[in-house]
Amino acid sequence: MYINQRVVREIYEEAGIERLSRARKYVKEKRVYIEKISYEDRNNFSIFAEIEGNYDDYRVTIYVKNGELEQAKCECEDYHKHYAACKHIVAALLEVDGNTKYDKNNYTQKGKKYTDFKDLLNTFYEDEMKLIDEPKEKKENSLDKNINIIPKLIYNIYANELSVEFKIGTKKQLYKLKDITEFYDNMMNKQTYRYGAKLEFIHEEESFLEEAKPILKFILKHAETIKYVNSNANSRYRYFGKVLNSNSIILTNTAIDELFEILKGQEIVLEQSYNLETITLIDKQPDIKFKLEKVEGSEYSLNCNIESHNDYEIIRGKEYVYFLYKEGLYRCTKKYQETTLKLLDAYKRNYTTKMRFSKEEIPNFFSIILPKARESIDLGELDEEEIQKYMPEKLGVKVFLEFNDKNYIIAKVKFCYGEEEFNPLQENPNIPRSTLEEAENLNMFRKTGFMLDNKKFEFILIDDEKIYDFLSEGINEYMQKFEVLASEDFSSKQIKKPKMTALGVKIENNLLNVNLESLNFDKNELKEILTKYTLKKKYHRLKNGDFLSLEQNEDIDFLENLMQGSEIGYKQLEDGNIKLPVYRSLYLNRILEKIDNTTIKKDEKYKKIVENIEDKTDIQELKIPKSLKNTLRQYQKVGFKWLKTLDEYGFGGVLADDMGLRKNPTSNITYTII
Repeated sequence: MYINQRVVREIYEEAGIERLSRARKYVKEKRVYIEKISYEDRNNFSIFAEIEGNYDDYRVTIYVKNGELEQAKCECEDYHKHYAACKHIVAALLEVDGNTKYDKNNYTQKGKKYTDFKDLLNTFYEDEMKLIDEPKEKKENSLDKNINIIPKLIYNIYANELSVEFKIGTKKQLYKLKDITEFYDNMMNKQTYRYGAKLEFIHEEESFLEEAKPILKFILKHAETIKYVNSNANSRYRYFGKVLNSNSIILTNTAIDELFEILKGQEIVLEQSYNLETITLIDKQPDIKFKLEKVEGSEYSLNCNIESHNDYEIIRGKEYVYFLYKEGLYRCTKKYQETTLKLLDAYKRNYTTKMRFSKEEIPNFFSIILPKARESIDLGELDEEEIQKYMPEKLGVKVFLEFNDKNYIIAKVKFCYGEEEFNPLQENPNIPRSTLEEAENLNMFRKTGFMLDNKKFEFILIDDEKIYDFLSEGINEYMQKFEVLASEDFSSKQIKKPKMTALGVKIENNLLNVNLESLNFDKNELKEILTKYTLKKKYHRLKNGDFLSLEQNEDIDFLENLMQGSEIGYKQLEDGNIKLPVYRSLYLNRILEKIDNTTIKKDEKYKKIVENIEDKTDIQELKIPKSLKNTLRQYQKVGFKWLKTLDEYGFGGVLADDMGLRKNPTSNITYTII
């Protein structure tokens, strides 16, 4: 087979003398097995080979199109580290080409001599020399501005893994994007890069066709990740112990969703098991059908229209599931996966397209299989009378709730099919039943926390927290799904919010008297309630079995503030009548203002004290003694009047020294200097 020798030479030179030498040894020892060759002419061919290595066997793929190396790929570690021709790729080419006499000395002279010095020169002069060869304006005008990106999917059947690689170029010539991270760097730096004789352009978004820009953004996003992972030496970031391949993007669950959304409706090349084919990305579910048929005797058969289970693959995304079948990649919902595709998988496991079963199994077919994949099942020749005979009536569920003497919730369940009503924990009537739907309903009780009482054939909920969750939220779901009936005792035991319906404040014997008699729970449990509220517990269960919600509550906040600001104890709160010094009047008034929906009764004396202290007009009307009038500044006069008002009601006051008032020897007010 005659191969374009320029391509052969490029691969040999890229591999180097050492790899070439080892490749010759593989050929000599007959460790190269050519599996398949597709040959059009010397410029268009593909080679698929397996090389027997020292520790493992390696698959090699080589594609050449229009005289350009499109792909040279191997499974070995050397290839994945360097993404260059390895000894296995060279061995496969040597086996086909037959040119094992490639001159080492000639290669050394032509390929390697003085390369280090040339690299040093290029480091400083490459860009400048390019400008000498061609004027800048002419150069920029000649660069391509209509760049397209063509993706190709690669499916690894062994790993059930989909990846994507890309070609880049124009209508005239496309080149494989060999290093995605290098492309990313070129884009970030807006570099001018030459891919071959027919493609050179400035790497900026404006250079690309409009239809190529979505896929361009996809490449840049994932190339950044690949670059980061490959540049991090920490082994925990390695992918199966190796760096990530930078000539393709592995389609993770999220990535396949992203790529499909970009390319849906388009045709794309897929490589699978060394074969290339064109598929369409179809944004709908495949037409998978199962047909029920009668066969000889009393048997039935459920037949699938997917002829061979080797023809399809299921690939999972994050939001969708993808069905790869013949010329299409179909996007399916997760629900479709759990129904139709799950049923199809049973056929694949059993290596069949037909499943036979006896007439006795028909009720199970109607109650278990049919409800799950109804849209994909054709009942075929079954007549309506026969269908009605096996098809269960609509399932109804009745639930009766009550509390027992230990304040546990008891749930008694009844299943109803038409006029037939029975306890599913105890009875098993011989009627068509929706087995799966029944199981789902019973599982709902288990998920809520109910346990099965095998002796009484009922469910019981004993955990306080689960009871609270059920009463606050779960019961609403039950009422939407079931017919819920409740005992009078159950209905009365609902979740309450701590509440003071009324509160009284009056002044007696120069003390504030606060009455808390109207709390809607036993005041003897106040200490435990306030402790749990401070710890941000969700609820408190009262001794009578009722629940108090301890979510944010202004009435409980009032009681907390009253204790903290007045230095009173739980015992005084439990008594219901609290006595405070009169000087706490203002503080009490402030925390009372934060309570809504509570009737607050204040006697006239208390109201007058609060009004007079807070009324600035009354303060302004107080007279300053003549001895001080001309010596005090304005703000000092305000301070004096305020202290005078406090003195009239027997309150104390604290005065800062830097106000300049000091102690007034003519007044009976005592000032504290701080």
